[in-house]
Amino acid sequence: MSELLFQYQRVHATTWAYLASLLVIALYFKFNRVWSMRNWDLLGLILLAPPLLMVQYGIEHAGREAASGIEYAGYIWLFAVSGVFMLRLLLDAFMVRRPLLEPNLAVGGLTFLGISLFVFLMANVITGTPDQADVVGSQQAGHLREMTSMRKDIGTLKTHGPGFPLIFLLPHISTQSLLGEEGQEQTILPSTQSSPAEVVQVRDVVTVRVMAILSQLAIVLGLVFVGLRHFDNMKTGIAAATLYLLLPYTAMWTGHVTHALPGALLVWAIVLYRRPLLAGAMIGLAFGTIYYPIFLLPLWISFYWQRGRLKFLIGAVAMLAILILSLAIMSSDVSMFLDGLRQMFNLRMPALEPDQLSGAWQFWKPVYRLPIFLAYVGLCLSMALWPAQKNLGVLISYSAAVMLGTQFWHAHSGGLALAWYLPLLLLTIFRPNLEDRVAPAVVR
Repeated sequence: MSELLFQYQRVHATTWAYLASLLVIALYFKFNRVWSMRNWDLLGLILLAPPLLMVQYGIEHAGREAASGIEYAGYIWLFAVSGVFMLRLLLDAFMVRRPLLEPNLAVGGLTFLGISLFVFLMANVITGTPDQADVVGSQQAGHLREMTSMRKDIGTLKTHGPGFPLIFLLPHISTQSLLGEEGQEQTILPSTQSSPAEVVQVRDVVTVRVMAILSQLAIVLGLVFVGLRHFDNMKTGIAAATLYLLLPYTAMWTGHVTHALPGALLVWAIVLYRRPLLAGAMIGLAFGTIYYPIFLLPLWISFYWQRGRLKFLIGAVAMLAILILSLAIMSSDVSMFLDGLRQMFNLRMPALEPDQLSGAWQFWKPVYRLPIFLAYVGLCLSMALWPAQKNLGVLISYSAAVMLGTQFWHAHSGGLALAWYLPLLLLTIFRPNLEDRVAPAVVR
């Protein structure tokens, strides 16, 4: 950015947390309704910033005893706030009275602010350096394109969770063509926790940047479209998108594709909820990409049970079949294809060793994950039965709760994958009363 703007210096994460918190209060806090639920939600979003900064400090200063204690305290704080939001999302269906609380800024001002924030954040992605976990997918795509073995790559994902490398293949091919076949230039990625720095191909870094920008753009546009098409209020959608760009989390983890891409697919599943075939395709693609949206299936099938369940299942199964077929075509042999399926569907024993886990669970005994996971599965299955008649509001809030719940038992990226549920949480905060948006009434 200093090449484009004279003497521009990137704002430090802590400074941005202070400034963003003040902006959030100025734009969204309802001073005439101090005790409204909206204000409590804003307070919770602001309270997410300090633990994220503490965790980031611990990661950047890995190896120091004081930094480890700060990181551990950050995870405790983060999980405490996440637990409050979990309860908030589960109780959202009971909040029938939802007065329209618009932002304190006009549509034009919000739009200008949102576009400006997006430009600056994407400029940081272009000039910054992605995380090692994000480059893994791009490297796997290149290996698949060259028909090389995936066993080493699958081993590297044991601490980051399952994923599907082919989702990176299209931009990988385009960026490789743009940079030339040689692509021998290299860059050094920062280490994550105790792992050493790594030297990778420039085309892999460019691929990650392209995917990160497209994923963030999809989230922002999806939030605007939900406000316009389903909330009948464009200002609400723009307000949710601008708040998403304002949050310190978005500024700190803008370039993490493993965070943003699943969140974008889930937002667009909500955008397309009136067309169960396309909504099922989005859920299937999200499941194939990062695996964890598989726990959304009981909720979404229940929503479409009276009308649209067959089309939804066809869309989800068809998308998974396309992903599996693509994997089969790009695999050099049967062994490589089976390894890819294991990675995609997480067909392995649960990690119960501390060195197999990253993030929050490196501080706790992994065996405690099992009862948390069983409780989580029970919660997801119960959503298929209650409430019996689900509307769009329930679908949004419970989908956010399901994706938030994954952070507790697996803690993907240390429980920091907030983009999996944060856009849906913002839609829950801003949504009007949607009791009439049920599948028999809206599904074509």
